[in-house]
Amino acid sequence: MALLSGKIAIITGVSRSKGIGAAICRELAEAGCSIFYTYWTAYDKEMPWSVESDEPAKLKSELLQKDVRVSCMELDLTSVKAPKTLFNRVVEEIGYPDILINNAAYSTNNDFSNLTYEDLDKHYKVNVRATTLLSIQFARFFKKKKGGRIINLTSGQFRGPMPGELAYATTKGSVDAMTITLSAELAPLGITVNAINPGPTDTGWMTKAIKDDLIPKFPFGRIGEPRDAAKAIRFLVSDDAEWITGQVIHSEGGFIR
Repeated sequence: MALLSGKIAIITGVSRSKGIGAAICRELAEAGCSIFYTYWTAYDKEMPWSVESDEPAKLKSELLQKDVRVSCMELDLTSVKAPKTLFNRVVEEIGYPDILINNAAYSTNNDFSNLTYEDLDKHYKVNVRATTLLSIQFARFFKKKKGGRIINLTSGQFRGPMPGELAYATTKGSVDAMTITLSAELAPLGITVNAINPGPTDTGWMTKAIKDDLIPKFPFGRIGEPRDAAKAIRFLVSDDAEWITGQVIHSEGGFIR
């Protein structure tokens, strides 16, 4: 039997085929897990890496080849109605979820000299508010006595400073704190809550100059790839990880800051 056979996972932030979200979908589907993912192409189109409008649909076709149930929806996570809208849709289309992976993030470059409250609010609504409310909604919808899994994506904010990313570091850092407290609250419900820091990961945004600068900082001599984070998450959502909760795991190949 496949490792995650019979499980249902929600993964947010799956717009681009080269992204970590898509890699997570592939890894979990390969393990027999049914998949429901969200995407928001309007955000990615504003970013330097951009996105093709048909990428989410192509991913769905790819995942269906793995003989699991797959569904998806475009969803603006800044909406306060997003959590209820999402979970109602998931239950209606594929059933009650066992796994929630908060992969969606908002990120722009800024520092103390140019950060505005509007930009800080945009970071907060996705990175903090949506992650927290989705996790709460998941717990309320969880119908089993054990086996629930919440995974939050973080970026190692407490391992060193991130100059030029003040809003991102501030909001993502709060996800670590939320993970620890929520894990204690949800343990009696049979739900584990952990965070993964994948470190610098080549999802298509890195220039040659950035890669040349980063590679010497990786002892293994290569930059992190989306599948690296996805494999770690596959383990954390499995039954084998039932005794791991409240952890912020730095799966970044020994990256040297």
